[in-house]
Amino acid sequence: MSKTYEIHTYGCQMNVHDSERISGLLHTAGFEAATEGVQADLVVFNTCAVRENADNKLYGNLGMIASVKAANPGMQIAVGGCLAQKDKDTILAKAPYVDVVFGTHNVGALPVLLERARIEAESQIEILDALEVFPSTLPTKRDSVFAAWVSISVGCNNTCTFCIVPSLRGKERDRRPGEILAEIKALVADGVIEITLLGQNVNSYGVEFGDREAFSKLLRACGEIEGLERVRFTSPHPKDFTDDVIAAMVETPNVMPQLHMPLQSGSDKVLKEMRRSYRRSKFLGILERVRDVMPQAAITTDIIVGFPGETEEDFQATLDLVAEAKFSACYTFQYSPRPGTPAADLPNQIPKDVVQERYERLDKLSKEVSWQQNQLLVGKTVELLVADHSPSRGGGRKDEQTQRLTGRARDNRLVHFAAHGIEVRPGDVVTTEITYAAPYHLVADVAPSSVRRTAAGDAWEARQGQTHVQTPVTLGLPGFGIPEPLPAAPACDIV
Repeated sequence: MSKTYEIHTYGCQMNVHDSERISGLLHTAGFEAATEGVQADLVVFNTCAVRENADNKLYGNLGMIASVKAANPGMQIAVGGCLAQKDKDTILAKAPYVDVVFGTHNVGALPVLLERARIEAESQIEILDALEVFPSTLPTKRDSVFAAWVSISVGCNNTCTFCIVPSLRGKERDRRPGEILAEIKALVADGVIEITLLGQNVNSYGVEFGDREAFSKLLRACGEIEGLERVRFTSPHPKDFTDDVIAAMVETPNVMPQLHMPLQSGSDKVLKEMRRSYRRSKFLGILERVRDVMPQAAITTDIIVGFPGETEEDFQATLDLVAEAKFSACYTFQYSPRPGTPAADLPNQIPKDVVQERYERLDKLSKEVSWQQNQLLVGKTVELLVADHSPSRGGGRKDEQTQRLTGRARDNRLVHFAAHGIEVRPGDVVTTEITYAAPYHLVADVAPSSVRRTAAGDAWEARQGQTHVQTPVTLGLPGFGIPEPLPAAPACDIV
């Protein structure tokens, strides 16, 4: 019988995409995903070093699984991701029963390291300091058959004082546009109709080969791919967000009217301390220009509360900006120091109780603003890409037993909708009317006005009960006049 595995993923979309690659690698190596309630032969922790208490979560989970491993001698444990890259000398010291520790730059080595650990009966640790092979060359097992992440770059050249990512993911490395487009075309041929271009800073794409408009060109090129219905991207940086990108979004029909633009703070003083390279006026100017040409766009953001030295006046500036910007959603985080970042050593660290109180005020305001924005959509007709086939109850209707499915609108808002007996599949497209708005979701309880069966729905139906691993694309199409191969990226600097 095949060995089984399970993966526990923490952190950002990049980690989620890495876990898809880990799944693909393990399936290629002969593993199968463990069924629910059955102990896996291999447990992989794909870790984050950015979120608060990330290390406590990891070591707590490792502590709980130690007795399980002791009772199952053939079981293996692997730890990868950003925390593994950061704490390479600590993990085995605290948890010597871990079989493999691997970093962000060598995901592809996991099957070999597992086999080596088994043969040598000894823990293996391999942490590369820089990326040698772009991870998109690895096989991928996606949870979704109709939507996919596509990495256009890895690493980051910014020096935000609160962020440890550059020291863990390295300097930015850009893929050739032809390779990206070839991967997208292969995904579309496989049933995918929505892709999300992924990078630590997607709109700085092209910095490695000196083309400042490479990202807008890439968006336009995605618009020419037949069968690709929806294009999204995350996350851009305000300092690199240029008008040619806005133009490409407006003029490319399959680029969705959605923008996730991290703010972090509404205070110019705090933004300067964060080294964010823009100020509130520039941020608001970008939002104004986007809404001038895409009034229907849903704009979301990230905000950090309690950065060192943040005064009540600074925090009020953030509240004022949130009210003015009218975000459809805010992802709010309480600042916590990360060893190795400049902000960890700044004076005037904010007491935990003050951070918590500000966080609660911001959360209340952002919830009110997003609710107001969602209420504007009641009575509007929306096109949904069906995301979930299992009924959910949703909320906000007199009949609380209404069985609803889940979909995403073009602006990425989450919608619970009633199919009223009409057959729909994940990947199909439904047109319906919004009947109720909540802060974080919408409800459509009227019968859909139309249901369009898609190639993505066909792919979902065909793969029920099957395991599907996406074969990596090894041969790219011609790029935008970029020399081949690309010059090597500079060595990683520790921030």
